[in-house]
Amino acid sequence: MVTFLQVALDGILSGLLYALIAAGLSLIWGVMDVINFAHGEFLMVAMYLSYWLGFLWKVDPLISWIASGVFAFLVGALTYKLIIRHTIGKSAMAALLATFGLSMFLKNVCLYVFSPNFRILNDTFLGGKTFSVGGVIFSLPQLATSLFSLCVVALVYLLIKKTRLGWAIQATAMDKEAAELMGINTEWIYVLVFGLGGACVGIAGGLLPSYLATFPDVGGLFSLLAFVCVAMGGFGSIPGALFAAILIGLVEAFSGFYVAPVFKYVAVFGLYLVVVFWRPRGLFGW
Repeated sequence: MVTFLQVALDGILSGLLYALIAAGLSLIWGVMDVINFAHGEFLMVAMYLSYWLGFLWKVDPLISWIASGVFAFLVGALTYKLIIRHTIGKSAMAALLATFGLSMFLKNVCLYVFSPNFRILNDTFLGGKTFSVGGVIFSLPQLATSLFSLCVVALVYLLIKKTRLGWAIQATAMDKEAAELMGINTEWIYVLVFGLGGACVGIAGGLLPSYLATFPDVGGLFSLLAFVCVAMGGFGSIPGALFAAILIGLVEAFSGFYVAPVFKYVAVFGLYLVVVFWRPRGLFGW
C-alpha cells in the first residue's frame, strides 16, 4: 500500500507541474487560436536563467523564479509583437511554422552558447531534502515546485474569471470585433496573453533547476506533454488542462512503475488517443 501511495504521490506532483506549463499554452490557444510551438523552449531559456543566477550569484530557485517569470513574460510579449502579430488572420499553419522556427532558433543558440552538457545546480535551499509520512517519502524540491504550480494555476484562473482584465480577455476570445466596439484594446490583450503564457512556463522553468538538470533539449518533452494536456482537457480550458495534467502524471507514474519505465509514454499517448477519439474537443471542451 505504501508503494502504491508513493507512486500516486509522484504522479500527482508531476501532474501539477505539467498543469502550470499547459496553462500558459491553453490560455494562448483559447484567446488567439494560436499554437505556440516554442513553448518548451521558453521553459528551457527560463531554466538557463535560473541556473546561471544560482551558479554565478547563488540566487536560489525559490527566488530566481521571479526573474525567470518576468523574463519569459517579456519573451512571450516580444514573440507576439515581432512574429505572431503578422500571422493573425492567416492560416493556422503560419503561426505554427513561425513558432517552430523560433523554437529551433532558441534551442540552437543555447546549444552553441552553453554546449549540450547537462548542468545541475548544487547546494540549493531545498536540494536533496525529504521527509516521510507513514512511509511515503516527500521530496521537498518537487513538492514545493508542484504546490507553487498549483497556486499559480489557481491565480491565473481567478484572473480570467473574477477580474475586469479577465473579462476583457474572455470578450476578446469570444468576439474580437465586438470587444473592440466595446472599447477593449484587443492588440494589448493579445500582447498580455502571450506574455502571461510565457510567464506561466517561465515560473515553472525558474523552479525546476532545484531538482532537474538544465540542457538545450530539456523543453521538448515538457512541451509535448503540455500539448497533450491542453488537447485532452479541452482547448482553452484551464481547469481541463489541470485535470488532464494530473491524469497524465498518474498514468505516467503507474505505467512506468508497474509495467516498465519505457512504457510510460506509450500509456500516456495511448490515453490521449482514446480521449480524442471519444471526445475530439477534449474532456472539458464544448
